[in-house]
Amino acid sequence: MPSSVIKSARRVFEVLEYFDDMRRPASLHDIVSHFGYPLSSGYSLLKSIVAMGYLDYDKASRTYMPTMRVATLGHWVQDALFGDNRILPFMQHLSAVTGEMVCLGTQSDLLAQYIYVISSNRPLDLRLRSGTVRPLAGSGLGYLLLSARPDDEIETLLRRINARKRDPSRRIPLATLMEQVNDVRRQGYVFSRNIMPGFGLIAMLLPVRHHGRILAIGVGGRVDRLEARCPHILRELRRGLE
Repeated sequence: MPSSVIKSARRVFEVLEYFDDMRRPASLHDIVSHFGYPLSSGYSLLKSIVAMGYLDYDKASRTYMPTMRVATLGHWVQDALFGDNRILPFMQHLSAVTGEMVCLGTQSDLLAQYIYVISSNRPLDLRLRSGTVRPLAGSGLGYLLLSARPDDEIETLLRRINARKRDPSRRIPLATLMEQVNDVRRQGYVFSRNIMPGFGLIAMLLPVRHHGRILAIGVGGRVDRLEARCPHILRELRRGLE
């Protein structure tokens, strides 16, 4: 998670995501033990979330549980993301025919972000949480999203990215970035082999934008499987996008 995130804000969303993973009520001890929060800080945090109406506290069992306010908070987002409802069925189809993780990605300021993920059913396989971010100018998904932008916009974005790097040696030359972007433009897709050790992603741009956002759809899994099935995966992606 970016270091610029305020600790109190981060903890609120950590707790809500914890419940999304566990899918059951949890006690104060469960939560502070999981995150390593000080007991007093954990108690104050949960008390505040209860007061805001996003958690409910049951005195009998001494457990917390998200309220329906959490469930309805982002209910509109699915329609905003998936528009005419063709994207989600396409992702589900890719998941079924490939057996791999399928994800939807977009640009979030100076980052590339996975905004919706359908996980693989394989044990010990690639697991990405919706909301995971990658460098816009340093990842396969980022190069793919940048490939849809004019060169002058890419240059402006890179200046902002480099301005945030305190170490000048970590700044990215424009020529280096454009080489990666132009490779993606020529291929029409990206095959990233390093999203996590041993795991990769094959992805393409969606031909339409939603609310002005550039979207990309990808299939992720072990690099050896993706390499062996690359033609099949690309065929399924192209077929669906057409």
